[in-house]
Formats: sequence, C-alpha cells, structure tokens
Amino acid sequence: MNTRNAKISDAKTVYSLINYYAERDRMLFRSLADIYENLQSFLVAELDGNVVGCCALQIIWSDLAEIKSLAVDQAHKDKGIGKMLVAAAIEQANQLGVSQVFALTLDPVFFEKLSFKIIEKDALPMKVWSDCARCPKQQNCDETAVIKKVN
Repeated sequence: MNTRNAKISDAKTVYSLINYYAERDRMLFRSLADIYENLQSFLVAELDGNVVGCCALQIIWSDLAEIKSLAVDQAHKDKGIGKMLVAAAIEQANQLGVSQVFALTLDPVFFEKLSFKIIEKDALPMKVWSDCARCPKQQNCDETAVIKKVN
C-alpha cells in the first residue's frame, strides 16, 4: 500500500469515499466540482491499483494547515490506512514549512493516538472565519478540534 498525490482519474473515487460518510452525517458533503477544483490538495491511499482512502491538506494560514475529508473505504477499515494518510499529510505540511496541522473531527480518539491534542475551536480563528462561517452545522457543530505541531 502507498500514498500519493491524487490524479484526475481518482476524483470520482474520492467523491464516492467522502460522500459515503457524508450521507451518514459523519463528514461534510463535497461536490464533484469541489473535488476537481481542490484535487491538488488531496492525497490518496492505493492498494493493488485501487484507491481505498483519501484526505486533503488545506493551507489555512502561514503557520496552519487543516487535514480534511479523511475517508477510508469500509472494506479496508482498521488496516492503518487513515493513519498512513494523516502521516503523509503531516509530511507534506512539514515540506511546505507549516508548523501546525489541525482537524475538525467526530473521532478525536483516532487523532489523539497520532499525538494530536484537543483544543477549543475558538483557538482557530482563521478557520472559524473562513469555512465554519459557511458550514450548515455552524450553529450545532458536533466536531472536536485537534491540533499537532509538525516540526
């Protein structure tokens, strides 16, 4: 298994992975158009030539990036794919010179196992003013903010 940058040919699989969880209210929906527009920010996990997981790394500010849209195919859960994708995103953030990576998650325990610390969402003002202001869950956000220093 390996991780790599997403390609155009991966977009529909990434869309399916993300929206499988979005339909179950486990992550936010992303349109196929949005995935194509942001494809350069996506990493995928590939097993035997098939994409089995994805995540995106979005730069928020000079010292802050977000891991978003982390999804693993149900048939491949609990095989370390999510951990591998997060590690690849952190490495990418490090190469870009970003000092902290965060996520908003419904599964903070997963991220805590990867040395992320739980923080208040208010500690992420750049995120709150950008994406959160447009989120349909804004008034009833059920996600937990987690953060990790990269270097």
